Amino acid sequence: MAPDGQRILFRGRANGKDIIAYRGVDEAKKSYFMVPDKSDVNWIRWAGNDRIVISVAQTIEYYMGGEGLATFLVLHDLKTKTTSILRRKGQGMDGDNVLFIDPDGQYLLLSVQKTPSDYPSVFRVTLNDGKMTEVVRPQNSVWNWFADDMGIVRIGVGWQNSKIRFYYRRTADENFVQIGAVRPGEKDALFDITRVVSGSDDGYVLSDEKSGRQALYKFNYRTRQIGDLVYGHDRYDVDDYWLNSDGSALEGLVYTDDRERVVWFDAATKKLQAQIDKAIPDQQAWVVSRSGDGSRMLILGMAPNDPGLYYLLDRKSGEMKILGERQKGLPPAMLATTTAVSYPARDGTDIPAYLTLPPGREAKKLPLIIYPHGGPYGVRDKLNYDAEVQLLANRGYVVLQPNYRGSGGYGTAFSDAGRGQIGVKMQDDLDDGMDWLVKSGTVDAKRVCVVGASYGGYAALWAVIRNPERYRCAASFAGVTDWAAILKYDRRFLSRKARASWEAKVTGDDTLNLSIVSPVQQASRLTRPVLIAHGDEDSIVPISQSKKLVAALKEAGNADFEYKVYPGEGHGFADPVNQKDWFDRLEAFLAKHNPAP
Repeated sequence: MAPDGQRILFRGRANGKDIIAYRGVDEAKKSYFMVPDKSDVNWIRWAGNDRIVISVAQTIEYYMGGEGLATFLVLHDLKTKTTSILRRKGQGMDGDNVLFIDPDGQYLLLSVQKTPSDYPSVFRVTLNDGKMTEVVRPQNSVWNWFADDMGIVRIGVGWQNSKIRFYYRRTADENFVQIGAVRPGEKDALFDITRVVSGSDDGYVLSDEKSGRQALYKFNYRTRQIGDLVYGHDRYDVDDYWLNSDGSALEGLVYTDDRERVVWFDAATKKLQAQIDKAIPDQQAWVVSRSGDGSRMLILGMAPNDPGLYYLLDRKSGEMKILGERQKGLPPAMLATTTAVSYPARDGTDIPAYLTLPPGREAKKLPLIIYPHGGPYGVRDKLNYDAEVQLLANRGYVVLQPNYRGSGGYGTAFSDAGRGQIGVKMQDDLDDGMDWLVKSGTVDAKRVCVVGASYGGYAALWAVIRNPERYRCAASFAGVTDWAAILKYDRRFLSRKARASWEAKVTGDDTLNLSIVSPVQQASRLTRPVLIAHGDEDSIVPISQSKKLVAALKEAGNADFEYKVYPGEGHGFADPVNQKDWFDRLEAFLAKHNPAP
């Protein structure tokens, strides 16, 4: 929703292309503009009421023909109907790190490298002409800059001599001074310092130091001292928190048990949330956007067996009306119920998961689809509606969605248990979920396949390579197949600190040999049928990952596989025609290799 509450912004399709569309809240007619070709949209934000800023990602060639992920900004002006690119010539790969957007839409602050060999500067980008003025010069070792809600760059975080270094100032007239340096692993090293209360040295911080779970504490940025606990959960991490519109006070936070839970610190908003929940009791309700003064809100209500509705809430009139329906016309009776479960892994680790049983069938000796989520780290499944899960359940399959070790939200120990365990213990957790359902009598051990996308696609492929005695088939959309290549590709981790931290988590500080758990290098071991699909404009997991696997399978000559490329698609489906084609192919593939009764 625009800050003045008069327009809404959404994604859609027109003439076979991915578009960004907008319209008045009470109007049917929409305007739109095209997303740049061969790109994925990362995020969309309003800049005032008449400009829209979009972050896009593209796969580009760099360094002797290699592939890399580059991001940049696109600006659309609603008054002039013009679209332009906000990008410096020769800038670094990370070009969408926006620190602040002026509420009136006149300018934004962008942290970007002048060249790939520089540390990032902060530029003030005027949006009427795209002019970039450097307001914070590069500082040795600083990779990440943070601004407060008044647009003052307050914090810099860098990596030098094996230490994380923190730089701070209170006003734009002060110089940055180093206020601390810690080694990774030291007790006060791990916290999220992205928000500062405007005009103050005080703020809030997410830290796992005291409880082993991310909790919200008061924090002084000049002294780097963690203060009193504001909110923590005894089982789950706090996912995020936010300040009010002028950055002067804490407004709310969110954590996830089996569904997202919002905790409001403002009494009036807390009361409003309760009223919304009461108005749509069978759905989980989120305030997904609101006007600057909070008088108008966009509400999404949905459930695991309900695609959901968008509502427009006008707080002045007290009216809440339906604005749009997702997957309109889908009969509720066709949809299955998903429940939260947990099961023990072989080493005793408790693995939370979600189980969907096919409607109208006795839960006994049924075929199973294991459906692992992407990521893998810091991501998790929730009790949300998932069209693919519903399709599989409707066709007669039990669907298990394991939040394997390394998944986010369950505390630091659970997250760290996935360190260096890609293809090893993280894969064991999938196998153990199968065994748990077999032991209960719910599924037939001889009728199990694995289906997934992104990391889930990798897990599916690796399941049939590693344990062909367990699984009849696998289907992968946009799956990772070569871990060494994907680590090299993903330039989001360009800074030495972040890149080293990510690689250490994947490899377990070099204890995991990536080639041993990569399908490309182990292709000759594949003896089960696989379905492989990929969008040819995927900028997150490039299509080269699937191409490499297909080439390796052809060379090995002993694999039964299907391969489908979707032109124009990225890391997911934008065109419903292609989405349907994937569903049709998946349904036919499973019916052939793991038929349901």
